[in-house]
Amino acid sequence: MTSIVTPGAIIGKSDEHTSGEGTIERNGELVSLLTGIVIETDGVISVQSHNELLRLEVGDYIIGEVSKLHEKSGEIRVLSVENKPNRVVMADQMYAQMHVTAICDRFLHNTADALRVRDLVRAKVTEVENVVRVDMRGESNCGVLWAICPPCGAEFEAQQQGDWNVYCPTCENRAFRAMADDFGGSTGMSALNGGNKRWSGDAEALFAKGSSGRATYIAEDVREDGSPREYFRFDDAGGRGGRKPRAPPGCKLFVGGLPNDVQDDDIRSLFEPHGDITDFAIMKDDNGNNRGFGFITFANKSMAQAAAKALDGHRINGRRIGVRDADAPRDKKPKRDRPKGCRLYVGNLPFDASDDDLGKIFKDHCDSVHVQWATDRSGKRKAFAFVTIQPETAGADVVSKLNGTEFMTRTIKVDLAKPSEKKGGKSARELRAIAEEEASGKKKKFRRNRN
Repeated sequence: MTSIVTPGAIIGKSDEHTSGEGTIERNGELVSLLTGIVIETDGVISVQSHNELLRLEVGDYIIGEVSKLHEKSGEIRVLSVENKPNRVVMADQMYAQMHVTAICDRFLHNTADALRVRDLVRAKVTEVENVVRVDMRGESNCGVLWAICPPCGAEFEAQQQGDWNVYCPTCENRAFRAMADDFGGSTGMSALNGGNKRWSGDAEALFAKGSSGRATYIAEDVREDGSPREYFRFDDAGGRGGRKPRAPPGCKLFVGGLPNDVQDDDIRSLFEPHGDITDFAIMKDDNGNNRGFGFITFANKSMAQAAAKALDGHRINGRRIGVRDADAPRDKKPKRDRPKGCRLYVGNLPFDASDDDLGKIFKDHCDSVHVQWATDRSGKRKAFAFVTIQPETAGADVVSKLNGTEFMTRTIKVDLAKPSEKKGGKSARELRAIAEEEASGKKKKFRRNRN
């Protein structure tokens, strides 16, 4: 068996031969790790290479470059192994993994709290089976050997200031690195790591911001064109993350009870006469349908108060809308007052009648009339309404005169609306009207099915 193979080539079966130097067993097959000649000796298959590669062992100290950082782990590209011949590491051991708890003797929320991509580090190999794993914790010679400043690309210098132990002389940026004892070619630098100490409030505040807190703008070390530098800001100046600035208290109104068929332009045109609108949104579902409520923000509080006073209870397509301060506490939001007087139930009404048409037949028998027509969720009128009249003592007389009279070709029912303490506070007449309407709908459906 004399042939040239490359890394990854299948050179035998594990049930027929034994894996030798330069090979590895994977899923019952022997795979080459080198470029060289395949040699079989007493059932052992090996790959002989003129450029020998190095294989890592537990206890080796590697020099590597941080190539990837995740929240709780990191990846290091192995560059060399200390105290061993300067050879290239085998392909399956070219990258080593490290957990956040194996970086230093301090609690880290994230691997980026103590390492950054492109840092050069020294680490000890703790595992070589399947995945190479390394550890920098517990030994002073392990840690970051060299690091650059992410904002400007200059080399960091070791300098203690509170929790921060590295300093950039170019942009004066300070940060923390889990330094090896010989960081930057000096000695005793691992003492600046503050092993087993608690973080200060400033450090905890920065780490709590997550990955955004560690993000920086990198450009000047690659491209310096004189343009102003922009850095991420955590204060509220200029907005945060592109959000709209919050309106002052009292300027934002909640609008509820909107009919499903109302258009956004109709709502906007209704509120525009009361002041300058700075923000407008009617809530929609996933299909783009109106959800029945929205928010309108005015330029100042007085405009919002005027709009709420004028439009709270206004009718749109037969439905009364509610308008109130969106920032007011729930228990302080104004409630719509029910008109005072004697409340009457009026049933069997024609659907094409208006509030004024119904009010006219009552005006001759009382001093004032307030009509409240029952509607469904879509704003469509039902066949009954409630009329409040004054004086309250005229209720029984009005019932006797108008009950059973003709109104637009229909015989209407008029009775006193008696409030009930049960079933949500609906009056007996309301419950009866609802029951009659449901029974009528079932009869119509039954007739259609028979036809």
